[in-house]
Amino acid sequence: MEEKVFIFGHQNPDTDSICSSLVEEYLGHKNGWHSVEARRLGNVNEETQYVLDYLGIEAPALLEEVEEGQGVILIDHNEFNQSVKGIEKAKIWAVTDHHRIANIETGDPLYYTAKPYGCTSTILFEEFKRLGHTIEKKEAILMASAIISDTLLLKSPTTTDYDRKALEELAKIAEIDANEYGLAMLKAGTNLDKFTAEQLICLDAKMLNTKGTKYVIAQVNTVSIEDVLARQEELEKAILAEIEQKGLGMFILAITDILASNSEILVLGDKAEAVEKSFGKKLENHHMFLEGVVSRKKQLLPLIDKNV
Repeated sequence: MEEKVFIFGHQNPDTDSICSSLVEEYLGHKNGWHSVEARRLGNVNEETQYVLDYLGIEAPALLEEVEEGQGVILIDHNEFNQSVKGIEKAKIWAVTDHHRIANIETGDPLYYTAKPYGCTSTILFEEFKRLGHTIEKKEAILMASAIISDTLLLKSPTTTDYDRKALEELAKIAEIDANEYGLAMLKAGTNLDKFTAEQLICLDAKMLNTKGTKYVIAQVNTVSIEDVLARQEELEKAILAEIEQKGLGMFILAITDILASNSEILVLGDKAEAVEKSFGKKLENHHMFLEGVVSRKKQLLPLIDKNV
């Protein structure tokens, strides 16, 4: 691989997308792929910035579009509607992901690694081990941070024994107390006051397309659902604008309490009844409380997708 190849996660990147892209770059260099470079497809959130500041490193450069034939490696996603502009004409070298496989078609063979783990970095951790590469402290902190983020400190139902084992070993290499460091990192991501309603609903938003219906499931983490719902009027205004601009059938904002492990979802759009059908509950003033629900990938998307 001599041409420059960009590595990036999904739009509105979370900690896994950013950290795993950087780790994939380091792993690529150790494998002799010196032309690979990490990029990002959006702004860095507060949680991820905590990790970067802890390490004293810069975020990957922003990538807004790729040209035809550009070599790319997809991290933490595979659906084109969650990827960079121009992805349909790019040359996809590889994919490393832990989500469902949907809407991807390539003109050439590629390296594809997908495992049903709680985090992409757990897959990368196993790649380091498989290839016999030493995991450096910086790499360990990046991977541990990604696992903590995606599994909510191993409390999410997406957590697997592979994630637990990886985090245990990575924390030792990183010389951190996973619980202490992880809680500080997660709390850093709950500071939502500085964001406008428009920014808040797009911090971690994923576009889906099922049976011709486009919809978004966005998620924000907090330690006070009530504080976020106090902004319901402005949030609804921003959501309705997003629905009109992008032709969405529905927009779901999951407001997740990282301490109590519950969520309140705010839902607007013509297809909102799909959410009511999914959970057997009625929306009251456009929102409903979901006890024990923290995972978009495992607890929200599969149910809602069946009923769209």
